[in-house]
Amino acid sequence: MRTNPFLIKSVSIFSFILLVFTACSSDDSTTTSDDGGDDDDDELVTDVDASFFTTSDGSVTITTVPCTLSDGTSTDCYQIVTGSIPTDHTLGPWCPDNISDDASEGGIWLEDGLVYDVDGAFVENLATFYNDDNWLMYDGNGDIYITETEDDCINAANPNVSEAYENFCVECLPSYITDLTQTWLIPISPVLQNTGVFFVTEPGGPVSTAPSTRGIALNGIEFSAPAPVDNILGAYTLAPFDDAGGHINVNQGYHYHAATGFSTKIEQTDGHASLIGYALDGHGIYELEDSEGNSPTDLDAYRGHTDETRGYHYHVDAAGNNNFINGLKGAYAI
Repeated sequence: MRTNPFLIKSVSIFSFILLVFTACSSDDSTTTSDDGGDDDDDELVTDVDASFFTTSDGSVTITTVPCTLSDGTSTDCYQIVTGSIPTDHTLGPWCPDNISDDASEGGIWLEDGLVYDVDGAFVENLATFYNDDNWLMYDGNGDIYITETEDDCINAANPNVSEAYENFCVECLPSYITDLTQTWLIPISPVLQNTGVFFVTEPGGPVSTAPSTRGIALNGIEFSAPAPVDNILGAYTLAPFDDAGGHINVNQGYHYHAATGFSTKIEQTDGHASLIGYALDGHGIYELEDSEGNSPTDLDAYRGHTDETRGYHYHVDAAGNNNFINGLKGAYAI
């Protein structure tokens, strides 16, 4: 049973639309020498294991293609083609219908490092939650204003939202993206760099050719850049994530903004946190906590570290931080 929206949901291991269309897919990145580690020439790396992806149902296809990495390395990459709807868990719900609805009728919201249930009470109390009386997302019967069509979804996500769509709960549906596919390139053998690349999410940050996508879940779904929460809220709209930490836009498809434990994972025999995907540089992305609930204490600035079994790899940020990893320590396909 999930908690009331104003009782903080504790999510420790695991994270609209046109605002998200642009911000999720085009945030800037910058290189830096402050990588939190020493020379990496002898640091252990492990190859990507394509067998871990959910290819058996045809939702993900993987082929080997030649590629060039950001450091000029010519190598082989896995070309991963995926549909935009996961097959290993259900999608939604996102917006509750009425302010009387419980947490099972809505998704989640990420705010200041915490995860909240988007139930009816959460929507009812948005004005108090954000200390702004302009929030009123329901009518006299308690019915919540929700986008109902694909056009509504797109229009409500416009950076210059018209007054007609203010105070709407924005919900884009799987039926809008049934024919959408995504293609990713990931180096089969990761190539660590002495100088990595940090992601930058602040407006006006340094420009780089680095990708904004953080990585790919084992079910083929994108680990996206942080959702532009401030922009969404500035239009008095709410774009909830489902309990798996994802939502939909018509260009990007279904994508994750938090890891909450719903997608395919590969448990580790030594109790280490489970593998949930790969970063675009080919290094594994693992859950935050191990089998005993412990989080690593020696992560570098990219949220990575090395062990003798997995080589260099990342651990995701806490779900409430609207973040997966902070950068790429390895070269990525260009």
